[in-house]
Amino acid sequence: MQFGFKLENLGYLPRWMVLFFDVVILFLAGFTTYFFFKGLKLIYIKNELLLVSSMIYFVVNVFFFWVFRTYSGIIRHSSYVDALKIFFAQFFSFAFLLVINYSCIFLFDKKFFLTTGLIINGCLSFSFLFLYRVVVKQSFERYFHNTNTNKLTNALIFGSDANAIALANALKVELPRRFKVTGFIDISDQNTTKRLLDLPIFHYEQNIATLFNDTETEALIIADKNLSKEERSQIVEDCLEYDFKVYTIPLVADLEGQNEISKTIKNFEILDLLERKPIVLDTKAISGQLKGKRVMVTGAAGSIGSEIVRQILSFEPKKIIVVDQAETPLHHLSLEILNVNPNVRIVNVISDIRIKDTIEQVFIKYKPEVVYHAAAYKHVPLMEENPAQAVFTNVMGTKNIADLSYQYGVERFVMVSTDKAVNPSNVMGASKRIAEKYVQSLDYKLKLQNDNARTKYITTRFGNVLGSNGSVVPLFSKQIQEGGPLTITHPEIIRYFMTIPEACQLVLEAGIMGNGGEIFIFDMGEPVKIIDLAKKMIRLAGYIPDKDIKIKIIGLRPGEKLYEELLNDSSKNLATHHEKIMIAEENYHHFDEVNKSIDELIEIAKFKTNHSIVSKMKKIVPEYKSLNSEYQALDV
Repeated sequence: MQFGFKLENLGYLPRWMVLFFDVVILFLAGFTTYFFFKGLKLIYIKNELLLVSSMIYFVVNVFFFWVFRTYSGIIRHSSYVDALKIFFAQFFSFAFLLVINYSCIFLFDKKFFLTTGLIINGCLSFSFLFLYRVVVKQSFERYFHNTNTNKLTNALIFGSDANAIALANALKVELPRRFKVTGFIDISDQNTTKRLLDLPIFHYEQNIATLFNDTETEALIIADKNLSKEERSQIVEDCLEYDFKVYTIPLVADLEGQNEISKTIKNFEILDLLERKPIVLDTKAISGQLKGKRVMVTGAAGSIGSEIVRQILSFEPKKIIVVDQAETPLHHLSLEILNVNPNVRIVNVISDIRIKDTIEQVFIKYKPEVVYHAAAYKHVPLMEENPAQAVFTNVMGTKNIADLSYQYGVERFVMVSTDKAVNPSNVMGASKRIAEKYVQSLDYKLKLQNDNARTKYITTRFGNVLGSNGSVVPLFSKQIQEGGPLTITHPEIIRYFMTIPEACQLVLEAGIMGNGGEIFIFDMGEPVKIIDLAKKMIRLAGYIPDKDIKIKIIGLRPGEKLYEELLNDSSKNLATHHEKIMIAEENYHHFDEVNKSIDELIEIAKFKTNHSIVSKMKKIVPEYKSLNSEYQALDV
């Protein structure tokens, strides 16, 4: 067993000890002043009054130490605030002693202190107290700097605003230290002649490698939140090209305290690179639709459903009925949101949307006024092998929820669909397209009946969601952690991506925009080549693609497309007041016809073969052209 004292294990001094050291410093300042004037043959304090004068001196100073709490700061983390406290404490001590001095002259024709001596003593006291704190602070910083020299990463901070300055200050005092800041980078060239925290400010030009080499820097921390997506992407690309590390932090204003800043530095992730500008929501309109309402979310434990629940909480509904058949994920969600908004009652319901009698009891008991239907099977390969389950959940489950919504007076029914429903090439996409048809035809039927109290049926359609269950991003992350390889189905495969919060924000927005019968499609931005995504994720993790981490092409899965679409070939898209939401104009179908076909499909799914199920699906959705060789012969 080894024994030894380590300075980094030293705790913070208690306040009484800091006060004790401050009093000792006061004694030194008073002692110095006394002998300074004695050397000048001047009397600072008369000998017969030395004891009384000293007591007054210490009592007054300690009193103002207490008033300004000069001893409450942590010495090793002293700042200009502590300096100001010491200054005011010494200023008011001097002023108070001066008042006492002249009062005694006026009343007793004698004084305790030489007035000039009080001025000199005040200056010395402030200087000694301030210098003591500076020495302790610098000693700690120098000690940790020296002990971690070999471990520190030289880093440039991209940005020169308050966010960047706060970050640099936080990195100086974090324990243990990880970074040594070598300078700041600014897009503007107006600040290059200035310095921040005694560090240079560099102008960002197209290639960042020169700056890194000149400053012997290994990493970049992006703290400038005003960068556009294109600028951020270019910066990250430059860093990755030369194998420099990239980090990012949230806005300092979003943090609860400054001591959190350095802790929030994280590796730059693919989600940060693909993020778009924040969506501007019509929060007033959404609140008007949801405030005080009973809202039900199906598939609430899934990645989309759970985010919808989180976002709905901020709009003050009366009650949220979270419905899912998965017990453990629902339990985790319930624990997470339990105390988020105490004004909203959360009801957790384990139920299967495929069993109409069971789910009907939920409608009877809780009387939802708005329904967000996110429950679905969505894994393409699994649904190719199990088409009956796609029918039961995606088609029959949707039909159950849609029918019950009208039967029990739900105001709005918002269905979450997928771009795979457009010109479907697989069972999953076809099942979602059939569900879309049913929802649209039901709304069309109710419109024809002029039912003013009718439920408004709205469908939202978008592509892949980053970070959702089944998304390539968590899959690639897991494969990178395991050392690879990253598995890609085809080198040319392309997908549209959207973050989970962004997708759910647009679902809420579209839900209040719709008058019923619309299929809203979302602006998914630019498509992303999956192999490029994989390479970027490998490089962001600090590895070299195809050298440290291999990429393996495994071939397209049954039913999988190279490209996903958001509109049928025959469809048009209409703009809305929201720049990221459009309406897909689909042909309406007669409800009785669609309903009859779906009932037949459900019966086939109960008793017939996979080929019989897929064959019927193709009759309901003529544009369904399977890319699964097993079902291609069934094309109608």
